[in-house]
Amino acid sequence: MGPYLLGLRLSGRRVLVAGGGRVAQRRVPALLEAGAVVTVVSTSVTPALDDLIASGAITWHARPYQKGDCDGAWLVQACTSDHEANAAIAADAEAAHIWCVRADDKDASAAWTPASGRVDEIGVAITAGGDPRRAAGIRDAVVEALRDGTVDARRNRTKPVGVALVGGGPGDPGLITVRGRQLLAQADVVVADRLAPRALLDELVPDVELIDAAKVPYGRALAQEAINDLLVDRAKQGKFVVRLKGGDPFVFGRGGEEMLACAHAGVPVLVVPGISSSVAVPAAAGVPVTHRGVSQEFHVISVHVAPDHPQSTVDWPAMARSTGTLVLMMAVERLAAVAETLVRDGRSPETPVMVVQDGTLPTQRAVIATLSTVADRVTAAGIRPPAIVIVGDVVRVGQEVEMVRAERVR
Repeated sequence: MGPYLLGLRLSGRRVLVAGGGRVAQRRVPALLEAGAVVTVVSTSVTPALDDLIASGAITWHARPYQKGDCDGAWLVQACTSDHEANAAIAADAEAAHIWCVRADDKDASAAWTPASGRVDEIGVAITAGGDPRRAAGIRDAVVEALRDGTVDARRNRTKPVGVALVGGGPGDPGLITVRGRQLLAQADVVVADRLAPRALLDELVPDVELIDAAKVPYGRALAQEAINDLLVDRAKQGKFVVRLKGGDPFVFGRGGEEMLACAHAGVPVLVVPGISSSVAVPAAAGVPVTHRGVSQEFHVISVHVAPDHPQSTVDWPAMARSTGTLVLMMAVERLAAVAETLVRDGRSPETPVMVVQDGTLPTQRAVIATLSTVADRVTAAGIRPPAIVIVGDVVRVGQEVEMVRAERVR
């Protein structure tokens, strides 16, 4: 017979976990997340459980299971490596009318632990005749469908309100955070930038209002004040608004201005961080922004104005003296001036530079040069924004990796 599925509300209730190995390591965090008071009985525990013990999150009795350990428990997890011990624990629990899950014998177990997942307030629990791998596969499929909107989960009791500033990541739609994708699937209105992952917009249901904020360099763009007004207006109409931005909302994304505008208007704001292109694009190109023995610091610089522009607040002489990595954003149009300034202020003209266009996308391409040659090479290659410029010896680390790979192919 199939099991009767039931959601246990374990907050403040005692749960006994007999065993301290890998099975216990997987199950204890979920029990803690449910609010259970967890006691572990085992002669040894894994390092992960040891951390939870040290922090006081769980109680550990460093000994084998003893008769009476089940007393007062609402649920027992028998997950020792000893089949006979698990049978004895299960028998004690059965005699005390306590549900017991046996990790070693599904047929002898009074209860099964389902493969579970959560998407916002929706809990998914799958049993597949006691086959944990099959259950996990089905669970993953259902959770993914809820996250990407394939299964409509927008109609819920606790619909989000206000505005969510969501970082969409560096461009690849798969690099948005799980939370960001969840909120996007629940939006009534989406206000999207040009650099936001556009492929995600095709997943929106037809009734979502989509507003293009553009932000094209030197071209068509919706003024920031107009964007602020849109966010406030739609939120005050009772709609849930997602402001979808490229990268992270607070890394040269003007998310702070939008947050302040909403705060002044009394509109609730949720900020969902995103993966910034300042670190993601170098990584996608095989360049670590820090590397032991090469660079222990990196600086992210917006070059929306040239180094000699009155509005520039960058200490370029300090950047030239630094031995750290420089990650330059919005720099392609002013690359010659930047390279000239860095060399003039002390950086070697032979400092390696990589310029990556369309980072993380199928159209990604890169140019490698030095400070003395980068401007001409970028022009010759026809590199256009969006592009990230990486200045520093870490570029050589990426080159070394490519050389090693090439040698192995030979």
